[in-house]
Amino acid sequence: MAEATRDDLEALVAAATPHFAFQLRARLQELVAELPAEHPARAYAEQQLELLDRLGYASSKAEQGGLEARSKPGWEQIPSSATAADPLPREQ
Repeated sequence: MAEATRDDLEALVAAATPHFAFQLRARLQELVAELPAEHPARAYAEQQLELLDRLGYASSKAEQGGLEARSKPGWEQIPSSATAADPLPREQ
């Protein structure tokens, strides 16, 4: 396979959803594993790996639009209330 570029990585991550975040994260790691640390695609991949990690614990990638207040009645019964910006806490 040819050396991964930033565009290749963007194409992989752009349509990521919480459901597939960890699978995409693993694939992204494979794509950049042999790139040198100073490679521009490697630096970009590190940022995207963090996003995918947070997304895996979220229920939405949406960064725009309003969020419902957690004080809203019934909030604790909404299972999909976490975004990639504010994911659910990780279980230890």
